Amino acid sequence: MSEVTGDGAAVDPSGWALLTIDVQNDFVRADGPGTIAGTETLLPAMARAAGGFRAAGLPVFHLVRLYLPDGSNAERCRRASIAAGRRLVCPGSDGSQLHPALAPPGGGLRLDYRALLAGATQRLGPQEWALFKPRWGGFYATRLADELRTLGVGTVVVVGANFPNCPRTTVYEASERDFEVVVVADAISRIYPRALAECRDIGARVLDTGELLAALGPAAGTAATARPVG
Repeated sequence: MSEVTGDGAAVDPSGWALLTIDVQNDFVRADGPGTIAGTETLLPAMARAAGGFRAAGLPVFHLVRLYLPDGSNAERCRRASIAAGRRLVCPGSDGSQLHPALAPPGGGLRLDYRALLAGATQRLGPQEWALFKPRWGGFYATRLADELRTLGVGTVVVVGANFPNCPRTTVYEASERDFEVVVVADAISRIYPRALAECRDIGARVLDTGELLAALGPAAGTAATARPVG
């Protein structure tokens, strides 16, 4: 199926995959130790995007952080604070789990932190997986590119938190690996007009959630409105 989006370009979503980035309780909830301003208010848009991909039978990858208590696997700028006792997306904790708005339907499924830290991909649903990323970008030292190519994916669609760090790095890493990129402007926290222009400059397509769901097709749009965000 091919649709024309708001930017005037025809798209075929059959080779698309959704990447959700760091949509974990510690980063999203207002009382979380790593709360990223503005992320919680964008959860409905992120959830609609995920629901649309599920309804369309297209792959969804949740890219997550897991910081060991000694800080040894964190970025250099965060190691000291974690080693000093800051507990941020600590493996196995409630704060490290996917926010319920993005978690697969049914509830109760927790991240298998041992498998994820060992580099495995955790299946969460028929076409849905979690993957641990050890740095800002989703492709650095992960199996993401191989997983996507095995599935026949040529385009990645990016939502999550927060643009200046992990989404931006992931967008550039995807482009470097010759994936087409779609940036969902109303489903990424701390994004701003110049950032969108710079994404377009490297060939990324910028859509809003409504345009994304229209491109995915009628079933995706219907399903994406059926599940409340909680």
